[in-house]
Amino acid sequence: MSLGLFGAACVFGISAVGSALGLGISGTATIGAWKRCYMNNKPAPFILTVFAGAPLTQTIYGFLLMQTMMGAVTADNGAKLLGIGIFSGLAIAVSAYVQGQAGASGSDALGETGKGFSQYIMVVGLCETVALFAMVFSMLAVNM
Repeated sequence: MSLGLFGAACVFGISAVGSALGLGISGTATIGAWKRCYMNNKPAPFILTVFAGAPLTQTIYGFLLMQTMMGAVTADNGAKLLGIGIFSGLAIAVSAYVQGQAGASGSDALGETGKGFSQYIMVVGLCETVALFAMVFSMLAVNM
């Protein structure tokens, strides 16, 4: 039973680490884009905050999966839940990390040109989709 609970903790913790790394990447690029705007006497677009904060959602996905896993813990499924927790957490974390990289590029490009928000956010959303798939398919696996 404790392996299952450890797996639930792993999915949340690993997802949160990925979000933190992605936020660090996208946040620093967003601050840099704002700085360039100020240096060029251009308005700093507040919409860049969307790129900076996008990787935070993966922590929520990790939490939701953790809750599902905690409700499914039994004496005989601990190893299964541990595996799901570790590998799903890694998938969600990597999604957050690369989303931070995409958000950083989006912030840089939008801050420089003032154009292309819809295209840039689409790429950020594609990175998000990996985390959503990992969460949903893992929830299905927990209940099998």
